[in-house]
Order: sequence, then structure tokens, then C-alpha cells
Amino acid sequence: MIRKLACAALLACSAASAFAQSFPAKPVTIVVPNPPGGLVDTSARLVGDPLAKLLNQSVIIDNRAGGSGNIAYQYVARSKPDGYTLLSSYSAYHTGYPHLMSKLPWEPKDFAPVALVTVATNVITVHPSLPVNNLKELLAYLKKNPNKVNYASQGNGSLSHIGTELFKQQTGTEIQHVPYKGSGQAIQDVLAGQVQMFITTPPSVIQHIQTGKLKALAVAGKSRHPMLPNVPTTAEAGLPGFELEAWVALFAPAGTPQPVIAKLSEEVKLALDQPDTKSRAAAQGVELRYQSPEALGAMVKKELDYWGGVIKKANITLD
Repeated sequence: MIRKLACAALLACSAASAFAQSFPAKPVTIVVPNPPGGLVDTSARLVGDPLAKLLNQSVIIDNRAGGSGNIAYQYVARSKPDGYTLLSSYSAYHTGYPHLMSKLPWEPKDFAPVALVTVATNVITVHPSLPVNNLKELLAYLKKNPNKVNYASQGNGSLSHIGTELFKQQTGTEIQHVPYKGSGQAIQDVLAGQVQMFITTPPSVIQHIQTGKLKALAVAGKSRHPMLPNVPTTAEAGLPGFELEAWVALFAPAGTPQPVIAKLSEEVKLALDQPDTKSRAAAQGVELRYQSPEALGAMVKKELDYWGGVIKKANITLD
């Protein structure tokens, strides 16, 4: 019996290895849970073009927006685990939604990590009408004026919402939340001064910072942003420990053969290292950052625990 099981396992491994050697034999699809434009879609396209050349197969970007991203997640979770259908996953969805929705139509365990693709460090911005010029002045102003400053988010449960609640928890400040449906409308109201504060990813606000329509007080990351060299990190600005990064990573349906995962991950790594990929990413203010399936899986586990605590303390729910 033991010999039969061992033989069966050996045959399964051999079949998976043979499948990986012939993979891919047809186009690979990257499903995006958002409409075209924005960090998640941009990240999928940044890696998709060079990946197609490396795999010698077409890479199709399939935007399946709707259902707060859940349509795409559910679709990939139920897809055949053969490596031909991948998910371009957004950190706020992947590690936030399991704590925000009691009836989520998918679970993190439905996906096998392939590779981290991009990271976008958030930047703390304020409208020029706010009488502050640095992070310390902002904190002093907020403490003297509790609940008199509004902050924008891209919607309830978004990273800008949860991240600003984390900011409030760490600084002991009170700011009023004004949720929007996406960053476009949020930015318009922040530029108009109707909302005074917005913590978001640089690509959507860099132009307005450079023209003086918004003040950038700090970058919530370990290092300064290359397109905002004069903006200090939160640690440099006097708030060590507050870091907020949005990430986008590729995942396959759970059960995808490990040799296929390994091959995809290695090709993604090569795709991100292409000079053209680097220049395109830099032009859009996006940081390329590869992680292996093992490292990505460990990060997801850590962030699920971390953001679960933040969400519970802030009493945020999407039910």
C-alpha cells in the first residue's frame, strides 16, 4: 500500500513537472478587479507586456470590475488551477476584505502566491488652506482642532480609509472621514478645499504637489519617493513607525502545480528587471518590487493579522 502511494505521488510530481516544462501552451490571462487606469491595472500591464515576450505567449489583461473587486476574485478562485488564469491582487482587497465583509465570496486561502509586482508608498497631503507646512505642525493643529479637519478616502474599507484610521490611532488625533467612490472625485474635492487631507499613493497627486495645489508633508515609507525627493519620510518628519504601502501581486488559483508557480514567478522576476519596464514604472511613479511565492505568502499572512487588528479597533465594516 505504501509503495502504491509512493508511486502515485511520484507520478503526480512527474506529471506536474512535465506540464511545467510545456507551460505555457496558450495565452495567459491576468484578471484585474478594477477598471483600466489606477495602480492595480497599471501594475498588471507593466508586467504583462514583458511577460508575454518572455513566455512567448500572449498575456491578456481582463478587467473585471464590479462588486468592490469581488467579481474578479471569485472568478479567479473558481478558475482551473493550471496557471493560465492569474489575479492582479490589491493589498487592501486581499488583506482587508476578509475582516471587513462577513459574507465574502472568496478567502485568501483560495489563492496561491506567485510574485509581488509593485509597491506604492502613500504620501500625506493637505490642502494649502491648512496652516501647516510639515508633519509636526499638522499633528499640533489636529490636536488643537479635534474633528475640525476632514480627510478623504477612496471609499469605506479602502487603504486610504484604513490607513488614515491607523494614522489617527498612532497619533491620537481626531479627523472626520469623507468617503468617495474612487480617487478621482476625492482628489477634486481635496483640490477645491472641501476636504483638507488625503493620504494616498503618489501617482494620483504628484502633479498637484509639483504645481503647489497640494502640500506633501511626508511619505509613509522607509525611503523617500524618487519623484518627491524633497518630501521627508514619516520617520524623518517625526512619526517613526507609521508606514503605509499599497502593493499589487499576482496570484493563481489554489492547487496550481508548484512547478508552474515557480516558472511564472521566475519569469515575472525577469520581466520586472527589464530596462523598459523600469522606465515605464518610474514615469508613472510606481515602484517595482519582486518577492518570491514564499516571501509573498509570508507577507500576506502577516498583513492579514496586522490589518485585522487595525480594522477591529477602528470598528470598520462593509456589511
